[in-house]
Amino acid sequence: MSPLVLYFPSRLRTKESLQKVLLVCNALHSGTGIGNSGSRSLSWPKRTRLWRRGFGALAATRRVAEVPAICHSTQHRTAPLCTSSHSGRDITSSLWALYNETKKQTEDVVSSVTCNLLNPDAIFANNEMSLEDTEIYGFDYDYTLAFYSNRLHTLIFNIARDILIEEHRYPEGLRAYEYIPDFAIRGLHYDVQKALLMKIDAFHYIQLGTVYRGLHPVSDKEVIAMYEGSHVPLEQMSDFYGKSSHGHTMKQFMDIFSLPEMTLLSCVNDYFMKHNIDYEPVHLYKDVKEAIGDVHVKGIMYRAVEADIEKYICYGEQTHAVLRKLAENKKKMFLITNSPFDFVDRGMNYIVGKDWRDLFDVVIVQADKPGFFNDKRKPFRRVNHKGVLLWDRIHRLEKGQIYKQGNLYEFLRLTGWRGSKVLYFGDHIYSDLADLTLKHGWRTGAIIPELRSEIKIMNTKEYVHLMTWLQGLTGLLERMQVHRDAESQMVLKQWIQEREVMRLRTKNIFNNQFGSLFRTYHNPTYFSRRLSRFADIYMASLSCLLNYDLHHTFFPRRNPLQHEASVWSDQVCAGTSKTPFLTEMTQIK
Repeated sequence: MSPLVLYFPSRLRTKESLQKVLLVCNALHSGTGIGNSGSRSLSWPKRTRLWRRGFGALAATRRVAEVPAICHSTQHRTAPLCTSSHSGRDITSSLWALYNETKKQTEDVVSSVTCNLLNPDAIFANNEMSLEDTEIYGFDYDYTLAFYSNRLHTLIFNIARDILIEEHRYPEGLRAYEYIPDFAIRGLHYDVQKALLMKIDAFHYIQLGTVYRGLHPVSDKEVIAMYEGSHVPLEQMSDFYGKSSHGHTMKQFMDIFSLPEMTLLSCVNDYFMKHNIDYEPVHLYKDVKEAIGDVHVKGIMYRAVEADIEKYICYGEQTHAVLRKLAENKKKMFLITNSPFDFVDRGMNYIVGKDWRDLFDVVIVQADKPGFFNDKRKPFRRVNHKGVLLWDRIHRLEKGQIYKQGNLYEFLRLTGWRGSKVLYFGDHIYSDLADLTLKHGWRTGAIIPELRSEIKIMNTKEYVHLMTWLQGLTGLLERMQVHRDAESQMVLKQWIQEREVMRLRTKNIFNNQFGSLFRTYHNPTYFSRRLSRFADIYMASLSCLLNYDLHHTFFPRRNPLQHEASVWSDQVCAGTSKTPFLTEMTQIK
């Protein structure tokens, strides 16, 4: 098996040429070396040679666009204190010359960098982890072993909507609403008392422009008035598992099955507002939650999928290939799922075949996660091939048998599978992964299907150009804000307006309502923060494992902290990007 070989276009194949691009990107963001006479004090590695040979035009920017001022600069990222010594017109002209030259350099950088840099089928690491140390592989079922088409979301929405009408006596007019596939994204928060759906970042700040009442956005002014700003206090946030309980007013929707629930909440809210119907938001939330729960608990969804499994299940062959690869390498495997046996059996027969249980050393259904990981009281109960519950005491977990409920502590006692030699995969960051990594030291892998589509967007030339210029313009604003005269401030105001337009575009390019699953403009989302804490690795689907051998070590990228020099990052020091490129996977299969 060949080692990972990163692909670069002809201008980026060497360590030196890659460093050129990275230095320019750093300069565009920080302003260092552009219009700042104090930058000579910096000690960038090989700065003079790389700068002159690779980006002479950028160095010339300082001569063309030097702002006429008496500046006293300290170190990198520290704004100089400037006193203008020329007319406002000269400063304005210099600022715009600097703007134009920086934009030109941005376009040159983008043209030097190929698109399709990121591999949608790669595995990404939050924590260093070696597959060579992994002896036991565990799996959730839904959206981990079994992937579903969007038709399932439509089915869940329609059934829950009809339950609201027929059992909870909601207005018949709700039948006019259909599921909207591209309305909501995972990870959103819902204010139960205010009936607002929104995206919150890692620092508990609401991303303005992503707050919806029903199907319509709420103005920034109204949001700020309601929350006395845009920060949500800790005591109002959702609890550890994303639920609105014990005084928490926010509910976070973390699993993929929650997409139809968010859409149904928004549609019912929309209907009530359109018809001026006075309603209690807390009652609405609880009714929708109960209706969605009934779709699962009463087996309605399970029966529908079993009746037309080809319509709803995707990626069967890829999942089978992963399981076969692990079995051939003598790895132990187990399944822990909340779904019932009949449903899992029907799906696994379709994905793997009737002998699917031979691949697994332990199979546990209706586990009731996350309670399974914390409640020590529930014993395991064996289920026969007809689904009948048996009453005998369980002294060991046997291959080929099916077990129901139980708890993790008993599982650990009976199997001895402890610590970092166990790797468990699931799609729900809280219910599947959090307790395992925090309390039991298992390795965890998050399945994030949205990752594939987001990376494809990030690989487009439009996005690369947009983000590079956004960083360049942000760097200009950071460095040039020291000019306080009226003419300069007018220029900076125009730059700020342009920056806001670009920030909105970076949101809408992923989802018009809520943007990216992982970003709120520049900050990580609350979802992304929890993902980085509870998942050692993450990927779009289990099939990504097929691109690596089982001795592979995943290394997280060393991204510089805010106070660290960017030249310490692993991209510069190693001369390569640690993010797998599209063509590299053909080298390692």
